Amino acid sequence: MAILFWISAAVLCYIYFGYPLLLWIWAALFPRPVRASEYFPSVSILLSAFNEEKVIAKKMENLLSLDYPVEKLEVLVGSDGSTDHTAAILAEYKGEKVAVVALSERGGKPRMLNLLSQQAGGEILVFTDARQKIDREAIRYLVRNFSDPEIGCVSGELMLEGTNGAVAKGLGFYWRYEKFIRSRESQVDSVMGATGALYAVRRSLYLPLPEETILDDLYLPMQAVSKGYRTLFEGKAWVYDDASSTPRQEYERKVRTLAGNYQSFVQLSSLLNPFQSRVALQFISHKLLRVLAPFFLIALFLSNVSLLHHPLCRIFFMLQIAFYGCATLGAVAPQKARRLFSQPYVFCLLNVSALAGLYRYLKKQQQVTWQKQSV
Repeated sequence: MAILFWISAAVLCYIYFGYPLLLWIWAALFPRPVRASEYFPSVSILLSAFNEEKVIAKKMENLLSLDYPVEKLEVLVGSDGSTDHTAAILAEYKGEKVAVVALSERGGKPRMLNLLSQQAGGEILVFTDARQKIDREAIRYLVRNFSDPEIGCVSGELMLEGTNGAVAKGLGFYWRYEKFIRSRESQVDSVMGATGALYAVRRSLYLPLPEETILDDLYLPMQAVSKGYRTLFEGKAWVYDDASSTPRQEYERKVRTLAGNYQSFVQLSSLLNPFQSRVALQFISHKLLRVLAPFFLIALFLSNVSLLHHPLCRIFFMLQIAFYGCATLGAVAPQKARRLFSQPYVFCLLNVSALAGLYRYLKKQQQVTWQKQSV
């Protein structure tokens, strides 16, 4: 049990502290600069929507107000079997620079993106979702990176708003931590995935998405990497979204995301092989070990129980009890007090989500046609 305890502790320390530190040192000593400059290729914005009548008009106005040469920008939007007024609202925007595809039956986001990409004429494909607001200059910042021929995909930066609640506050801290890792990965080579709310890919690198793909924002960026290109994190291409306000919202979002991560290990298995992939260390450290962290946390706790006769292990066990106690208070305490324990609570919520994501993936219960939780 002692060996299991120390192995689990070492792996967890590496996941949450060692890997970010390694990236920080790596980026400081051996950065890979990007030869970015003003660049205005033709751009196609692709958006798949399902039952988004409450936000789709606002999103279309946002897309049509972006600061990019109008003659080089087109918008392609698909209503994926919507049963509300989404398709009717989109029809009002159909025109020379806006193409609308309306399907009578829902087929899933991958199928819709494949249909839209076939009609796209832009050199750069930009992907976004219906809910988030894109900063007016974000497209300029995204595409200027493609002036460097080594760049195949560029991710925008998600800016969370409304981070006052307990869950939102914890997510704010988590997202700052995550963006630190992504920015350093980008500096040394490539970020492991993209922000689904806003990212761009060279049209020449787009291959049809397998229709069972859960995370297009992981599959497409890593396909670009597997073809020898880099995927960047662009910290000036902002897209705004509200942080999840309830545990249920965040849980459902993360379970879907983490189920998609497990799927990616099958779809992109070559990236896990250090003899085949130049980013194997990053992919294993950021993606694989992160979703395996719950198992190491469980192993650490259980092995610690058998080592309570050691004074140091007793102290460590009490620290674990205190941490999980704070996480529990973050779930059950009154709202104002709950914010004090938001970070351990969200940490545990994310790790429970990873276990649930694995279960859904193995049981094939996570569909590509997911429904967001509103409460």
